[in-house]
Amino acid sequence: MSAELTDQRTNDIIQARAEPITPGLTYVFDLAYYDYAWWARLDRAGCRFVNRLRTRTRLSVTSERPGPKGGHILADRIGLLPQRMARARRNPFADPVREVVVRIRTGKVLRLVTNDLDAPAEEIADLYRQRWQVELFFKWIKQNLKVRRFLGTSENAVRIQIFVALIAYLLLRKAHAAQNAVEAPRAFLTLVRLNLMHRRPITALKTPPKPPPINPAQMTLDLDPS
Repeated sequence: MSAELTDQRTNDIIQARAEPITPGLTYVFDLAYYDYAWWARLDRAGCRFVNRLRTRTRLSVTSERPGPKGGHILADRIGLLPQRMARARRNPFADPVREVVVRIRTGKVLRLVTNDLDAPAEEIADLYRQRWQVELFFKWIKQNLKVRRFLGTSENAVRIQIFVALIAYLLLRKAHAAQNAVEAPRAFLTLVRLNLMHRRPITALKTPPKPPPINPAQMTLDLDPS
């Protein structure tokens, strides 16, 4: 796992362009990383990518594949991206791409684009569906690890708070995976908070701790050993 923090005015794609590309990996991203030149770099490195097509992007379809009827895959076709970009610049990605049109659970229709022309359409749709785990990850951290507000205003203070939250998240998930007594991650977090100052095995978090032994002499304040 890696993380980079940037200024709120910095576009996500700027940071992505600066990152080294690992040949052969699969990259799945959202519309913040919509950049034909970057897609071309990924394709040349032998990487597979899956992204969403913008509504106004028109694909020049060269072939269309029949998909299963009545499923969530509405269309599966191969074509070319627009040859020209903004300011009449030539599109650096001239290779064929694939558009997979999917209807998600909410009824919304998504147009997915990929340079993988061979994998089943269901696999491409599932790859993008898994990207939603990233959104759930940030939502869980904000709601449960108290990073809605920053304790400091300097760049260093913000970085420290965010990375402490990320470290805490990884430790919690690792500890949660090492036990079977508590299934829900949020319930596990609550139990960890309640037992934070006690040295107890994580498998016994749901078991109430034994009360400390009571000294009868203390109850009567008769502490004189004589």
